[in-house]
Amino acid sequence: MATGSWRADNNPMDNWQYLRASWQYLNQFLEISENVEWARDQVASDLFKKRFQGDAYGMRALYMYHLLMSCAGWSADGQLLGIPILKESENINSDFNKPRNTFRECLDQLNQDVEKAIEMLPEEYGDVNGASNVPAKYTQMGADPSQYNRVFGDHAKNRMSARVARAIRAQAALLAASPAYSEGSGVTWEQAANSMAEVLANLGSNPIENIDPTGNKWYEDANGIKNLVAGYNRPEFLWRSNKNESADLEKDQYPPSLFGKGRVNPSQNLVDAFPSLTGYPISDPKSGYNPQTPYANRDPRLALYIIYNGSKAGTDKSVITTAFDGSNNDAMNKFDGASTRTGYYLRKFLDMNVNANPSNTTNGYHIKPWIRYTEIFLGYAEAANEAWGPQGTGSNSYSAYDVIKAIRKRAGIGENGGDPYLESVKGDKDKMRELIRNERRLELCFEGFRFWDLRRWKVDISKLNETVKGMKITGTNHEVVDVEKRDYKDYMYYGPVPYSEMLKFDALIQNKGW
Repeated sequence: MATGSWRADNNPMDNWQYLRASWQYLNQFLEISENVEWARDQVASDLFKKRFQGDAYGMRALYMYHLLMSCAGWSADGQLLGIPILKESENINSDFNKPRNTFRECLDQLNQDVEKAIEMLPEEYGDVNGASNVPAKYTQMGADPSQYNRVFGDHAKNRMSARVARAIRAQAALLAASPAYSEGSGVTWEQAANSMAEVLANLGSNPIENIDPTGNKWYEDANGIKNLVAGYNRPEFLWRSNKNESADLEKDQYPPSLFGKGRVNPSQNLVDAFPSLTGYPISDPKSGYNPQTPYANRDPRLALYIIYNGSKAGTDKSVITTAFDGSNNDAMNKFDGASTRTGYYLRKFLDMNVNANPSNTTNGYHIKPWIRYTEIFLGYAEAANEAWGPQGTGSNSYSAYDVIKAIRKRAGIGENGGDPYLESVKGDKDKMRELIRNERRLELCFEGFRFWDLRRWKVDISKLNETVKGMKITGTNHEVVDVEKRDYKDYMYYGPVPYSEMLKFDALIQNKGW
């Protein structure tokens, strides 16, 4: 895909069919659910109907967000289009040849679905004690604590909630306010910032005080993950998957010497994005960066997320040698299909207590974040900087500068208790934008954001086509080498409507260039 094969009929990112089918099922459910007796107790039945319908509206909003990310785009005649909006289920007699609605209309539909989800669902699930703790919207339906707990209690935690629905709305607002979409969406950076702030209000009147101090390395707490009660979240997580006990992730990502397949090879481009320990970019002379000892005195997140030459990994803390002249299959390009192509292996997400040896495999517990508070903090920082500048707060109590200061402090970078590089850019909106985008790149690396971020920011095409670099180490020599060329075209800031759909339905308009 990245090397020139991305086409409307060859799209690895295509989710049109799957998510449109999901919309169909949700529409069917919303129609049928009105006539279902969910419980013999009438109040409980009404509460279940609220919960299930709220679930459906929230999921419909989520699917719309992902469809807009992957399929929205500008037509040849200058319209910013989304998808055909379907609010009723289809049958064999339906007219399937429907035009795409505008991006704005799709966003309005998403926001309407979010409002319905918020109206129907609790802020968070959990048992309550006493009638005074039952939310008012449910006491008005006649619910007592027993009935409320039956429907919205601890057993239902980690489902779609009002809190999650607000986060989906905030994600969509950030997308819509971004340079690739803002001209046709009508959404401002101020609106996006306030949507993010509404979600962060979950953490208190000054959310920054409650940022999770271990939120950038949650996966290292193996026992904490193991002991999570179903549905309960770590402070970093707004929404997550269920925990899973396996060694699959480690088998896929460990270096070969640890019996892994080394599938993800981080790039030198990403490694270079991690600043020095003092917080200065390594391109800045004040960083003290030495290209012959490139991993010394670096941002601690580099060692948290990436295995580099000399890193220790695995149950026995083995030294991993990725150097080109290394003696085992961990070495760069040593063994086709498992050895690193870039000089790096993935560390993020992995449980180093897992043994992937086929003769003595041990499992670990993993959870996948769907929405992290760090994502929301960074979304707020991005939008707030654009709306009010680095230190502006709008109607909120904290600025983009405040957020980035807290995130970098948590990461352990800076000097003498301060962050001189951050202080040097806090008065410059453009430099702060660059820093915020880089912090987003680092904090959310390997979580599926970067491809979408670069495109919604409408970065110069040369950035999309930046050659993937690697580090070739031979003896004491460190050489940055080309690994893979990129071949994106200008029109690829937006994805295509599937070619198969264009053949079937002439009412559809394709995005320009596809």
